[in-house]
Amino acid sequence: MLFRRIYNDRLAQAAYLVACQRSKEAIIVDPLRDPEPYLAAARQEGVRISMVTETHLHADFISGSAALAEAAGAELLLSGEGSGLAGYDHSAFPRARWLADGDRIELGEIRLDALHTPGHTPEHLAFLVTDLATTDSPLGLLSGDFLFVGDVGRPDLLERAAGVAGTMREAAHQLYASLRRLDALPDFVQLWPGHGAGSACGKSLGAVPQSTLGYERIANWALLAQSEADFVERVLEGQPEPPAYFARMKRINAVGASAVEARAPLGEGELRSALQQPRVLAVDVRPAAAFAAGHLAGAINVPLGKSFLTWAGSVIPSDWDVVLIAAPDARDDALAAGREVALIGLDRVLGVLAPPNIADLGRAVVTLGAVPAASIGAAAAGDRVVLDVRNRSEWSEGHIPGAVNIPLAELVARVHELRAHVGRPIAVHCQGGSRSAVAASVLQAEGFTAVSNLTGGYSAWARAGNKPATGP
Repeated sequence: MLFRRIYNDRLAQAAYLVACQRSKEAIIVDPLRDPEPYLAAARQEGVRISMVTETHLHADFISGSAALAEAAGAELLLSGEGSGLAGYDHSAFPRARWLADGDRIELGEIRLDALHTPGHTPEHLAFLVTDLATTDSPLGLLSGDFLFVGDVGRPDLLERAAGVAGTMREAAHQLYASLRRLDALPDFVQLWPGHGAGSACGKSLGAVPQSTLGYERIANWALLAQSEADFVERVLEGQPEPPAYFARMKRINAVGASAVEARAPLGEGELRSALQQPRVLAVDVRPAAAFAAGHLAGAINVPLGKSFLTWAGSVIPSDWDVVLIAAPDARDDALAAGREVALIGLDRVLGVLAPPNIADLGRAVVTLGAVPAASIGAAAAGDRVVLDVRNRSEWSEGHIPGAVNIPLAELVARVHELRAHVGRPIAVHCQGGSRSAVAASVLQAEGFTAVSNLTGGYSAWARAGNKPATGP
């Protein structure tokens, strides 16, 4: 058997190539929107992609299963276990083979058995992989977003991201029942999950790329839960707010999406002209400190880094053209990021400008202020508004008295709630300063003129000896 993990760091997402070395047939599981990495991997390994599948309807990226199957001339396999709002639109995939629990996929001497494992999503499948050339005992489990190293997939997304009310508690019970299906499998079965640390599809994913069921049985809280009731309460507790773009990904993936279109970025002159047009957003991808020291008026700041796609999906509108602003030595990284945002459906990046001096771009240059944490004191007093953009679970554990909580993932949709404070000083903070830098730039671009980032965030405020408030 040939096995290869194909990982995207910015999405903390793993796709897999599994192939029979005798027949040279391969299946790709959970590909991203761009087919090329998987086609290249197959070429490198000297195998032919004959099947493409995915474990479930993804919320954190646009699926590439249909596009890859078309590019490779492969059979498309999708879960037929969901229906209505909880599944695929079958009419959108006329050539798909619909899988049910217990269905078997065979590629030469490799066998994949489909296991219906609802909980993270109603239609979720996991695939038990057996290398029949060696033994008829299973080798590993392609677990998708059902079971991770150290955690399980969150069961609240159908309700909190897709808006299907009243489903997350039922989904948590389904997830517990799905875990119990694994009890019959031996400890030596390897675990190959769909995400690693940094993904928003769980709350405490491990950074180790793979594990075994035996190890997870002694180390994963979800498999150590004392009872079903205990599991349900713990899995729903403290889940972070879903990034704003998750609902759109669900809708797109239910009907399928085209492959990423390769197109050349505009030239520098065209990009400079574009910046003067309406509905063209300047997205500054420089570090927060560089942005604060001077940036184009109306620009927002989404620094390059592992969280770039998550933040970009929460604050960049999908129906605007975008020009990325980068430091000269980061131009290539910014070009790569401009291509990667297409993985989450942001298809309108025009190109990258990387001038030595931001003022050379012909628009007004403004700064973003900073407020020392100690200056806030023990309460949000006076005329200043303190905006906390952390998740609700962080807020409940401790927050600045008098602060307003709007998680970063919800800020664009809820910015109208702050309109009454236009003109008043607003100090924005998160835990350490990264999310708040993005949020402060969004507010400034929305016309809030007295916005500052709280230096060091809530952590610095708490270290200064201030007494926090707790609870909702």
